[in-house]
Amino acid sequence: MNKTKLSTMILMSLMLASSGAAVLLHPERQAVAQVEKLGLETLVPAAFGDWRIDDSVAPVQPPPEVQEKVAKIYDETLARTYINSRGDRVMLSIAYGGDQTGRLRVHRPESCYTAQGFSVKQLAIENLHFGDVTVPAKRLMAQMGGRQEPITYWIRVGGETVTGMLGQRLVQLKSGLLGQVPDGLLFRVSSLGAAPAEQYLLQDAFVGDLVRALGPQKSEKLVGKSLDVASAKPE
Repeated sequence: MNKTKLSTMILMSLMLASSGAAVLLHPERQAVAQVEKLGLETLVPAAFGDWRIDDSVAPVQPPPEVQEKVAKIYDETLARTYINSRGDRVMLSIAYGGDQTGRLRVHRPESCYTAQGFSVKQLAIENLHFGDVTVPAKRLMAQMGGRQEPITYWIRVGGETVTGMLGQRLVQLKSGLLGQVPDGLLFRVSSLGAAPAEQYLLQDAFVGDLVRALGPQKSEKLVGKSLDVASAKPE
């Protein structure tokens, strides 16, 4: 048996064992979780730094049938486009769920854009730095006709930020073992342009300005707690 197959089997065994323990310690058997909304409409300011809301461009939204499913998964969603004094635009989309023990099935940007007819490819997974916070994030490129839209996103489950389904599931299992009910958030920014590197710099600058405007306590709700760069390895 090769090492890769052996590692996979060990990981699956650990997840199954954790799942069994999580059932025994499932928070719902102890108490009903009180869902605390973030208040995204007020948490994220209409203007900060050199940015203000621009209603002329709307972020890509899922089809109606998917939106109905999203409404059942998340407690709050926010979709805005911001513009700065130079005319640069960044589209922001946030989805939040207060109870992520089992019902979270994130409708990831890859699926959302593909459902809209875009061709989507993953370009990279990077550790982004916003002040003292390190966030592992996915970089995508979505294209349909002449529209090219570089995308950056991450998922926060509890206090940890992940990029993939495996990391997300492991955090959920760990929370179950501890008898905790983690919340979860999907944070996505995108912009239009054929030069991804330039657009990613713009997006990072936008998020950096937002984090500074919110301050450590509020921004933690969007980017999670400070992570060690070594522990924020891509999945």
